[in-house]
Amino acid sequence: MSAGDNNVAGETPGPEGDLHVPLVLEERSKEEEPLGAALSRKLKKRCSCSPARASALLLDFVPILKWLPRYRVKDWLLGDVMSGVIVGILLAPQAIAYSLLAAQDPIYGLYTSFFSCIIYAFLGTSRHISVGIFGVLCLMVGQVVERELAVAGYVLDSQSNQTVLENRTILACDRSCYAIIVGSTVTFTAGVFQVLMGLLQVGFVSVFLSDSLLSGFATGASLTILTSQLKYLLGLKLPRVQGWGSLIKTWIGLLRSLDQTNMCDLVTSVLCLLVLVPAKELNERFKSKLKAPVPFELFVVVAATLASHFGRFNEKYDSSVSGNIPTGFMPPQLPVWSLIPSIAVDAFSIAIIGFAITVSLSEMFAKKHGYVVDPNQEMYAIGFCNIVPSFFRCFVTSAALTKTLVKESTGCQTQMSSLVTALVLLLVLLVIAPFFYSLQKCVLAVIILVNLRGALRKFCDVPRMWRANRVDASIWLLTMAASALLNTELGLLLGVLASAFCVLGRTQRAQALQLGQSAERDIFKELVAYKGLQTLPGVAVFRYEAPIYYANQTLFKKSLYRNTGLDPVKEKAQRKRLEKARKKQEEKRKGAEQDSQESNGKFLPNAPPFHTLVIDCCPVLFLDTAGVGALKEVRKDFQEMGVRLLLAQCNTSAMESLRRGGYYDPATGNGEIVFHTVGDAVHYGQSLPSQNGDCDTAF
Repeated sequence: MSAGDNNVAGETPGPEGDLHVPLVLEERSKEEEPLGAALSRKLKKRCSCSPARASALLLDFVPILKWLPRYRVKDWLLGDVMSGVIVGILLAPQAIAYSLLAAQDPIYGLYTSFFSCIIYAFLGTSRHISVGIFGVLCLMVGQVVERELAVAGYVLDSQSNQTVLENRTILACDRSCYAIIVGSTVTFTAGVFQVLMGLLQVGFVSVFLSDSLLSGFATGASLTILTSQLKYLLGLKLPRVQGWGSLIKTWIGLLRSLDQTNMCDLVTSVLCLLVLVPAKELNERFKSKLKAPVPFELFVVVAATLASHFGRFNEKYDSSVSGNIPTGFMPPQLPVWSLIPSIAVDAFSIAIIGFAITVSLSEMFAKKHGYVVDPNQEMYAIGFCNIVPSFFRCFVTSAALTKTLVKESTGCQTQMSSLVTALVLLLVLLVIAPFFYSLQKCVLAVIILVNLRGALRKFCDVPRMWRANRVDASIWLLTMAASALLNTELGLLLGVLASAFCVLGRTQRAQALQLGQSAERDIFKELVAYKGLQTLPGVAVFRYEAPIYYANQTLFKKSLYRNTGLDPVKEKAQRKRLEKARKKQEEKRKGAEQDSQESNGKFLPNAPPFHTLVIDCCPVLFLDTAGVGALKEVRKDFQEMGVRLLLAQCNTSAMESLRRGGYYDPATGNGEIVFHTVGDAVHYGQSLPSQNGDCDTAF
């Protein structure tokens, strides 16, 4: 321990020989690799080819090759088969229903679910999530499809099978055919975006979509979905509204058309709701006691189809039905390349949302069950779940929470369950699908509405969210309102911008808080937060709780000057004014005693209450050039006032920025920057003699 350590608060600093010796750690020498050499090394590592590396790349890209040889048949097969069958039974009616949201015929929903299950089973790294149709993405795809149909000149009830599309290729297909062409092109483009993001290793973008943002977006989109399905519940033949404010415009159209309600569809919708809503609640209440949820949706679909078929609802009451659902598969087709420029922006937002949902769900279940998922591989998996099926007339997919929860609760162990689900869907596609010809569209709309309950219940959580964190609650409300009232893509964009500005705002609101020392130990904490802390005569300790960079460097200086009670800029300005006043007095009263006293040039209106200022830089995660410049200005301003500036607890990144920015140079022997604890800096400051004689008179 040095002699300076024995100084107590209030004692006059000792002579030069009693200076406190700060702790100095020897830095490791860092050899910076030239940029060209670093790039060459990384390219060589990436582009090297060997049998071992090729095998490793293949196993990483196709994870099923890793876990399938180690598959424990006795332990896992029964759970995978049971969960796969149950999810397949639940997924079939939902796949048909969600096709309405994407503005597609029912068969394409079955295609989408079938192909996505198989592809993700081969490429995905999560053992539990179920990839398939997700309502929000279906809504976004449906909005693009309806817009492009309107641009192409299609009307709602077009009967022509030959249509010349202005400014586009002449296609011999009807409205339904062109709708799936647009949907599959959007899906292909979104998948390409996702694969490109995986190649560029930008899986981290999902961290910018916070839970509150995604929840608000999903809830706002759920309101739009609910509104879009009301016309089917009422049996109204209304076109889908496009553009901003579509929710309000749709409600206006519904209210104006209430007199055209189809009573058959309305009665069927009410009966289905009366069955499905209590049934879903029973499934949730007794899910811990049930080995598998009861597939009430399938029962309702079968009963409604039989009633519609034998009651001839379509012929007698003009009720809208699903129509012909063909069996088997159609030949693959390429996307329409000329459509890509007009749908690229929409596809990009769809790609981001689909990936974020998939990664968040996969990481949640991986953490719960103790394994690891690879976000970039998930990007590849969900990207190919969109690219490959797009050639077979499918639309966008992502992970689905409801089906994932069902898989987990029914004993799923691996993605073998997804392959079993695909077999169930294949049975529906090859055999059962045509029997749903008479299924009313209002029944499908009821299934969609019932599955929105989870998102709509978020409104009940708003008071709790507000009490927990007002910033997150505000982001949720803004994103929800913008997604519902304006536009889904615009709502997502506003939510991202709001989140970014909130993060930026938190750095703008950071303050320099004064620290006090505990009486018993060398611990420094905020004076405003704890009782019994002591300030140190001659030394002031402050902590700035944010990075210092270009956006807040001015606020940092203002906050520091305000909270220390010493603004060097104002003090210097006041000194100049007094200097001018002194010169005028000298001219008037030459030779007077007061003039001779003032000629010493000591004019500091307010003597600083401390001779050393210590800034605890522990919360300063990084410094940019502007931040280093701000610290230089602060040090210069305080030095002119006779106050030393010492920095403590700087991390290695901040230290490197300070060195590169010329704040200090270790080679010159300037050791005042290297304080690894606040206590070390305080003891050092107390042991130093004052830089300004006026400062000594303040104590």
